[in-house]
Amino acid sequence: MGKVEFKPFIKNSLSSEGEQMTARFDPEYGITWAQMHPVGTPCFNQDLLAELIHYNRSVKNSGGKIFASGKLNPVRYAVVCSKTPGVFNLGGDIALFSKLINNRDRQALTLYSSMCIDAMFARINHYGLPVITISLVQGYALGGGLETVLSSDVIIAERSSKMGFPEILFNMFPGMGAYSLVARKLGIQQAEKMILGGKIYSAEELHQLGLVDVLVEDGEGEEAVYDYCKRQARSSSSIGFTAVQRVRQRYNPITYQEMMDITAIWVDAAMQLGERDLKIMDRLVRSQQKQYGQADQAHPFFSPRESRKTAASNNNAEAELTV
Repeated sequence: MGKVEFKPFIKNSLSSEGEQMTARFDPEYGITWAQMHPVGTPCFNQDLLAELIHYNRSVKNSGGKIFASGKLNPVRYAVVCSKTPGVFNLGGDIALFSKLINNRDRQALTLYSSMCIDAMFARINHYGLPVITISLVQGYALGGGLETVLSSDVIIAERSSKMGFPEILFNMFPGMGAYSLVARKLGIQQAEKMILGGKIYSAEELHQLGLVDVLVEDGEGEEAVYDYCKRQARSSSSIGFTAVQRVRQRYNPITYQEMMDITAIWVDAAMQLGERDLKIMDRLVRSQQKQYGQADQAHPFFSPRESRKTAASNNNAEAELTV
């Protein structure tokens, strides 16, 4: 129980329809798209992580050139987004977390968390290529979902999108890059406020904070990606932009070892969770399963009743989880 396994390598994954994600390449603009569509609850289950890892390897191994329309085309942009309506990603697989913690399976929990790092770090490192990475948010991005959003150079969000780190509600923290990514963009104080507060932010609030780069109206997200790429292609400073991203990496790099060290702290914390914390996690799992796919859902992570109950039971969290 709790065993984490890699799926077989996905052939031609730069242009493929997988079980949990679709990869496609637009040669006109040099955009490679990674569109997530996880089965069941839209979280980072093991199979989705495995497909993302294989996709990352394929982008890196391409050397920045993809054969399409009869010729080699440069990869200029790498976009990650979701095909699930109203949800970018709800974060970690809480049902799996609860099971592994109950089983005291530290090894499997460590392997899962290392898969999360592997699925993100390639983007943080720009796949080792001179590409601009873009996150397109159309809906909720919570916990590990927001960490994935933050792994890109540019964040484009539709106005109704909601983002945050609610893990503090069950006595945990987002351990796969949140602190490293937010602290480098907004500073340590803001990073700790977001992580320890448990607040779910609107896209507009994060745009005002400087975390979201481009804010657009609902339904205009994909068009905004193309508009951004067109502007970059016309701009005389596009080379400079890419160079500045490389300078940022050199000046204040996020290393793989840093992420793994923080993940080890996350695993240690997870193994200390008590019965009360695990009961909260189980309630969240049931809420996700019940709420997802219902037309009248108020929030894909918490129902209104549970969000009030859970927030009241944790004095460290802000009771701002309903929409």
